[in-house]
Amino acid sequence: MKALKLAGVAIAAVIVVIALLLVIGVPSGFLTAQIQERVERETGYKLAINGGARIGLWPSLNITLNDVTLQHPADRDINRHFAAASIEADVTLASLWSGKPHITELVLIRPVANLPLRRERVRNANPPSKPATDKTAEAFSIEHISVTGGTIVLSNLRDRVERRIEALNADITIDSDRKVMLSGSARRDGHPLKFEIKATPPATSIERQNIPTEIRIDAPDLLPAPLTAKAEARLNGSVVMINSVTGALGDAAFNGWASVDLSSKPLVKLDLDFQKLAVATTRSPGSTAGQPWSSATIDVNGLNYIDLQVRMSAAELKIGDARFTPAAIDATLTSGVLKAQVSNVGAYEGNANGDLTLDVSTANPTYAMRADLAGVRALPLLQGLADFDRIDGKMQAKLSVRSSGTSQRAILSNMAGTAFVVFQDGAIKGLNVAQMIRSLTASTLSGWQESEEKATDLSQLSASFRIDKGQAQTTDLNLVGPLVKMTGAGTIDLGTKQIGFRVEPKLVMTTEGQGRASDPVGLGIPVMIAGPWGSPRIYPEMQGILDNPEAAYAKLKEMGKGLFGQNGAGLGAAIGNLLGGQPGAAGGQQGGAGGQAGTQPGSPLGGQLGETIGNLLQQGLSGLGQGQGQGGGRPSGQRSIPSRTSPAEAPTQAAPTEATPAEPAPPAPPSDTTAQQDSQPMNEVMRQLFNR
Repeated sequence: MKALKLAGVAIAAVIVVIALLLVIGVPSGFLTAQIQERVERETGYKLAINGGARIGLWPSLNITLNDVTLQHPADRDINRHFAAASIEADVTLASLWSGKPHITELVLIRPVANLPLRRERVRNANPPSKPATDKTAEAFSIEHISVTGGTIVLSNLRDRVERRIEALNADITIDSDRKVMLSGSARRDGHPLKFEIKATPPATSIERQNIPTEIRIDAPDLLPAPLTAKAEARLNGSVVMINSVTGALGDAAFNGWASVDLSSKPLVKLDLDFQKLAVATTRSPGSTAGQPWSSATIDVNGLNYIDLQVRMSAAELKIGDARFTPAAIDATLTSGVLKAQVSNVGAYEGNANGDLTLDVSTANPTYAMRADLAGVRALPLLQGLADFDRIDGKMQAKLSVRSSGTSQRAILSNMAGTAFVVFQDGAIKGLNVAQMIRSLTASTLSGWQESEEKATDLSQLSASFRIDKGQAQTTDLNLVGPLVKMTGAGTIDLGTKQIGFRVEPKLVMTTEGQGRASDPVGLGIPVMIAGPWGSPRIYPEMQGILDNPEAAYAKLKEMGKGLFGQNGAGLGAAIGNLLGGQPGAAGGQQGGAGGQAGTQPGSPLGGQLGETIGNLLQQGLSGLGQGQGQGGGRPSGQRSIPSRTSPAEAPTQAAPTEATPAEPAPPAPPSDTTAQQDSQPMNEVMRQLFNR
């Protein structure tokens, strides 16, 4: 009886122990040694299970490894290749008896994978000491893998560079037909990343066997649109060959091939052909005229850790709103030096050629760019690339610049090189240069006086620049249009967006554009353009006229007489041609057998307008406190400046019976009312000429 009681107690104790083991698991210190030995024997990596192992029996056989690390003994650049807070595996009991474990569920909690970044490629890099064999791959099978809270760290300890892909959550399923489905999400430098991969590996060895693969990647910070593609992947040692690639980047379909060599520093080769490729552009805070360039660091250091050989072509390429047809880009990236080249790119009825070199192998990256544009229509190109819609016409440009720096401001401030640009047979939209010149006689201008209704037709606008330390200097600025001509020189500070120019504007009394050298009539005073290039101050340089006002006035008076003829007799033809009317309507009727021009008394377009212009200019000088000019009366009662024409050269009056008035006495100084009357004829003419 006593023995029966002892047996009952023993059975109860066993039941309690079994129940506890089912709940809390079996302590399995002996199991860790077996697992560590198996991993090191098969892969050459050393596995450490720092938190111990546990075997659970309910609801199925479950093995848990805590605080796991994996390290290759020969690699000292990375402390731990792999680490995880815990690894849990559910295994069927039947598979254990057969010697081929079948894992129904494998869960990785907070895994961290460390991958090295190498600056130089290693030829014939050694593979892992004991790579996994086909026999090892067949030793077990997995149905489902789940990754929660994972991190991938890309680092180079010597360069103190580290990049992270965090918040990695992935789900991998492998069905009975060997179809692998991988999907997940992560964050790269704070930007979202989603991916999906489907593949069907062969039943035998995957070495040199085609693996049908489908991928989908959505990375808004890297790609302008989601990427989808199908390909035939093949593993050839450490090289992944990707053939028969077809896919789309958003709506842009493409085809081609690629390969990735993973033996040491990755080498990516890519050849893709697009039917239509659109690349979106975003403007930085420093892109507007009124804001300074950004000083934020442009991080291009990552180009040191990958080599590229890329060729991309497109029947139509859109960059922002600019369109190029066709386009081809060849690029190589080796040891941190990127070289890209475009040749014979179709651009708005013209073509473009150029190349770019970017060297990021040093702490201070250097840049070099060359571009050559010929016969390109300026408006759609500049509007599409830089949102600049103020100049239209056929454009030719040559650019060769170099710079260095890690920010927009540094790059622009360090720029050096040469540039030449010419626009022909076009217009400056939003600006009426001739009207601006006229406005300068009344006040200083602030800004470019932009208006959607204004425009300045141009026959040619050209300038060449020599750039040094961000200072672009020109001495041959030249603008030629139907009603205006301007030459000048000055400097553009690319780093601070400041401008300083001294220009010589002239009004051209012909609608033919070029005119002869004697045609233009100068303002008589150089004009300064200085300040921020988005809104500079524009004002006459008064020093020359204040030094010798009498000489300046005499010159202006002589120019006025040369333009309109003696006493303005030639103005009628000029105004008639400009306004599309008949010369007789503007300058008086033709009369007499000799065909001499007549005038209408009091008409602003009559033969005395040359004197009126001179009088107006003299009044402007008088307003500065200088001496007043002398003048004589006219039948209309307005002040006039005595003509240098001799009485014999005076034009014949239309009415021979009208007596020539006697020379009046010098008039009294003009009042405000008189000044307003003197300005009215000139205002009327200028308004008809330039308020187009």
